[in-house]
Amino acid sequence: MKKERNKKIKANTFIEGTIITSILLIVIKVLGALYVIPFYQIIGPEGGTLYSYAYNIYNLFLNISTAGIPIAISMIISEYIALNMYDAKERAYKQGKKLISVLAIVSFILVFFGSDYLAKFILSDVVGGHSIKEVSSVIKAISPCLLIIPFLSVLRGYMQGHKFVVPTSVAQVIEQIVRIIIVLIGSFVSIKLLKMNITNGVCIALSGTFFGGLVAYLYLIKKVKDNKTQFPTQENKDQTSNKTIMKKIITYCLPIVLISITDNIYTLVDIKLIIKGLNMIGFTAMESEIVSGIVSTWAPKICTIIIAISMALTTNIIPHVTSNFIKKDMKAVNYRVNQALSTMLIITIPMSLLLILLSKEAYYIFYGASNYGYMILKFSSISHIFLGIWSVLSTTLQSMKKFKQIYIYSITGLILNALLDIPLILLFNIIGIAPYVATVVATCIGYLTSIILSLRYLNKTMKMNYQNTLNLLKKLVFPCILILIPVLISKYYINFEYTFITSMISLIIHGIYGMSIYLLITYKNGSLNSILGDEFINKILVKLHLKRN
Repeated sequence: MKKERNKKIKANTFIEGTIITSILLIVIKVLGALYVIPFYQIIGPEGGTLYSYAYNIYNLFLNISTAGIPIAISMIISEYIALNMYDAKERAYKQGKKLISVLAIVSFILVFFGSDYLAKFILSDVVGGHSIKEVSSVIKAISPCLLIIPFLSVLRGYMQGHKFVVPTSVAQVIEQIVRIIIVLIGSFVSIKLLKMNITNGVCIALSGTFFGGLVAYLYLIKKVKDNKTQFPTQENKDQTSNKTIMKKIITYCLPIVLISITDNIYTLVDIKLIIKGLNMIGFTAMESEIVSGIVSTWAPKICTIIIAISMALTTNIIPHVTSNFIKKDMKAVNYRVNQALSTMLIITIPMSLLLILLSKEAYYIFYGASNYGYMILKFSSISHIFLGIWSVLSTTLQSMKKFKQIYIYSITGLILNALLDIPLILLFNIIGIAPYVATVVATCIGYLTSIILSLRYLNKTMKMNYQNTLNLLKKLVFPCILILIPVLISKYYINFEYTFITSMISLIIHGIYGMSIYLLITYKNGSLNSILGDEFINKILVKLHLKRN
C-alpha cells in the first residue's frame, strides 16, 4: 500500500499548480539560460547564428505540426470532465493523437526536404555571411524532433486537462536536462576534440532536442500507466460521436495554432527584416546575421526566466477558466484572469527592471563583450513583459472560445510589427538611436496593440473588471523606485572594467539588494499576500525561520 501511495499523482488547485509549475519552469529556464554560457563559448557567434536559424524554423513547424492540439485537448478534457463525459474525453485524446500523427509526419517531410528553400527564404539575396548549404544542414538536423515532440505535447495536454500540471512540468525538467547534456557534450567533443567544423558541431548539438523529448515522453507514459485510476473512464459510450469530437478539436485548434504561429512569425519576420534593413544602412552581411541571432535567440535566452511565470500561468489557467466558463461563473473567470495577470506582473516587472539595469553584466556573463548585445537585451526584457501579458489574455480568450477575436488581434499585431521593422531601422539610424533595437521596439508595439484590443473586448463584452490588477500596479511603483534609484547611483559612481568576475559580482550584489528590497516592500504593503495568500506566505516565512509557527 505504501508503494502505491508514493506513486499516486494528484490534481492541483489553481494557485498551487501555478506556484509549483512556476518554480519548475523557472528551474527549466535557468538551466536553459545557463547552459548557453559554455555552449556559446564552444560554437561562437557564427555557430550561434546557425543555431538560432534552425531553432526558429523548428519552432514554427513544431507549432504547425502540433496545430494547437495539446491546448485544445486540455480544454476539451476539462470541459468533458466538468460535464462527467468520461468516455468522450478519452476518445478526444485518441482522436487528437491520430490528427497529430498526420501533421507531425507532414511537417517533418516539409522541413527535411524543403530545407534549401527555407534557407533561401532566411538569407534572401544577402551575400558574405553563411551559405545556403550551411543553413540547410542545420535545419535538416533538427527536423527529426518533429517526429517526437508533438506526441509529448499532446500527452502533456491530456494530463493538464485532468489538472495534473506538476508531472508535466517535471517532464519538462527531465527533457531540458537530457537536451543540455547532449548539446554540451556533443558540441564540445565534435568541435574541440574531433576538430569538426562549426556547422557539424551545431547539427550534433541540435539532436539533443530529439533525445530530451523522447526521455520526457517515456516518463509521462509511465506516469499515466502507474496512475490509471486517476484518469476516470466509463464503460458505456456516450452519445458524442468521434466526428463531433474531431470537429471540436479542429475548431479549438485553429485559433491556438494561429497564436503560436504568430509568435514564431514575429521572430522569423524580424530575422529576415533585420538582415535586410541593417544591410541597407551599411552593416555587413555577417554583422546583420549576428544581430539577427542576438535578437531572435540569444537575448531572449536570458529573458526566458522573465517569461517562465507567464508560461506557467497559461498552462494552468486553461482548465480552470474553461471549467468556470462552462458553468457560466463569470465572476470566477474574472477573478482567475486578474489573479493570473497580477501574479505574472508582480514577478516579471522587477525581474525585467533589474535586467534592464544590469544588461551589460548579464550579457557579458553569458556571451562576452558585444557591441550590440546589452542594448538589445534591455529592449528584449521589456518585450517579454508584453509577451507574457498577451500570453495570458490570448489563453483566456481561447478558454472562452472567443476565436474570432484571437484571429483579429493576433494578425493586427503581426502586421503592425512587420510594417514597422524596416521604417524604424531607417528612422533610428537617422536620429542616432541604435538601429539594431528597432525590430524589438516594433515587436513591443505589435504585442501592445493586441493587448489593448483584448482588454477592451473583455471589458466591453464580458464585463471584465481589471481594478484588482490596476490596484496591484499602483502598489508596485514604490518598491520599483527603491530598486531603480540606488542601483543607478551605484552604477554611476562605481566604474569597473567588464570581466566575467566583475560582472558576476555586480549582478549578484545588485540583484540580491534589489529583490530583497522589493520582496520586503511588497510583503509590507500586502501585494504578495493578496496574490499568493496569507497561508502560503506564512508557510514560507516559517520555513525560512522568519516567523514563528
